[in-house]
Amino acid sequence: MSATPNFAAAKPFVSHPIHLTLNRRDIQLDVLPWTTLLDLLREQLDLTGTKKGCDHGQCGACTVLLNGKRVNACLTLAVMCDGAELTTIEGLASGEDLHPMQQAFIKHDAFQCGYCTPGQICSAIGMAEEIKRGMPSAVTEDVAAYNIDFSDEEIRERMSGNLCRCGAYNGIVEAVRETFAEEIAL
Repeated sequence: MSATPNFAAAKPFVSHPIHLTLNRRDIQLDVLPWTTLLDLLREQLDLTGTKKGCDHGQCGACTVLLNGKRVNACLTLAVMCDGAELTTIEGLASGEDLHPMQQAFIKHDAFQCGYCTPGQICSAIGMAEEIKRGMPSAVTEDVAAYNIDFSDEEIRERMSGNLCRCGAYNGIVEAVRETFAEEIAL
């Protein structure tokens, strides 16, 4: 019996077809089962706005919106997105008109180096939707109440999964508060 493996008999890697709506465009492509959403976006689709920070789900630089909810693209397999609606930082603006959160980040100097900014912005948009749905956080005083106090403490807690090495947190909180204060005040 030979100890040499028979590579000719080995099955090739099988890619999986997926269909998704990416930044309001329908796309279909084949992905290998271990491809992360982050690698799909950056390496196959050339959407480099979503950043690879830690690649362990700890920094939030890769945050995107999957069916309107924020997810870490580095921890999400691309095959899990079949049939989903996906929004990245590149899909927030309408033509030349920036999303209000993007405008607020500029106005409030909510970034310095800008590396974490795409993830921060996508996370803030997802966070606002969570508050509107009445989802409590660790600092929500009354978890049974639908109205959630839109305080700086609440914003900071909900954005705590997104790290900024430059320390632009005060500007981030101001940008989030300004963008969503009226919309979230229920």
